[in-house]
Amino acid sequence: QVQLVESGGGLVQPGESLRLSCAASGFLFSSYVMTWYRQAPGKERELVATITSAGGLTNYADSMKGRFTISRDNAKKTVYLQMNSLKPEDTAVYYCNAHWLSGTTVYDYWGQGTQVTVSS
Repeated sequence: QVQLVESGGGLVQPGESLRLSCAASGFLFSSYVMTWYRQAPGKERELVATITSAGGLTNYADSMKGRFTISRDNAKKTVYLQMNSLKPEDTAVYYCNAHWLSGTTVYDYWGQGTQVTVSS
């Protein structure tokens, strides 16, 4: 049974930090590209950060560069998102995604999301 379980969300004040975790099970985690997305109320889901299967390459949305850091521990089957200098506009539900293209078959899994609220 494939599972992605996000945790670490919560209510913080502007300027504070949070570390999100996404624990994976039921699939070969080390083969998958992992991505964090977020969706704010009334807005479309947007990409936050991506990390390759071995963790050698990362990519960030422009508004997150320098503030967010994505990392992974393949031994623990977990991907992380360290979020610093949080702003009210970072308020959203944050989702973890696992993606693998094997030949012509796409494997794509989503977590249930974790709420991040940045407010004073």
